[in-house]
Amino acid sequence: MGSVQRLSVAAGLVLIAAALSAVAAPSLPERVVTNWDAAGRPGGTLPRAAAIWLSPAIMAGLVLLLAALPRLDPLRENVAAFRPTYDWFVVALTAFLFVVHAGILAYNLGYEFPFTSVVVAAVSLLVYYVGAVLPRTERNWFVGIRTPWTLSSDAVWDRTHRLGGRLFRLAGLVGLAGVAFGEYAVYLLVVSVVTVALVTAAYSYVVYARSERGDGGSVGPGSET
Repeated sequence: MGSVQRLSVAAGLVLIAAALSAVAAPSLPERVVTNWDAAGRPGGTLPRAAAIWLSPAIMAGLVLLLAALPRLDPLRENVAAFRPTYDWFVVALTAFLFVVHAGILAYNLGYEFPFTSVVVAAVSLLVYYVGAVLPRTERNWFVGIRTPWTLSSDAVWDRTHRLGGRLFRLAGLVGLAGVAFGEYAVYLLVVSVVTVALVTAAYSYVVYARSERGDGGSVGPGSET
């Protein structure tokens, strides 16, 4: 399966999302609930037309943007080396947005379910997937853990992404487990992801600084060669 075919899967999800909007539109209220608080209580609405077409439009724009980015990357040869992984990430991200969109439509059509818990679970799965693919990425300007230090060194990029892969998978599992804690699930997920982002950024600096001093940058669980 080539890149066009893989991205066609994402494009198909966009078309299905638009079709769902068209089918659901006559049965939706004039104001559609689009925001919920951490406890799952509705917290904001949009006019029906904006609510049902905004998500498909965002999905379409995102797919087009992400399809174009590899051609714009100065390190496009590196992106080509992991292009299948990149394309499936685009599909996974589009699928996440599709789930959110379908959930909004279902909720406003009268189906009762804990919307916030569904979103937290979906985000957690996406975070876990990010952790699974990070170690397979090569140095580039648009995807991955992009700090000044990872972008300056293939070795720092590789070590940081090996550690980041483990930690993001752990954060995804924490988020999934957090669904059992009701309104605290959102906070558990956010704290986990922010902590991982800060740790990996700091780790990339430490590895880079030690490699510049000539001691091989051998720190922590990502120090294997």
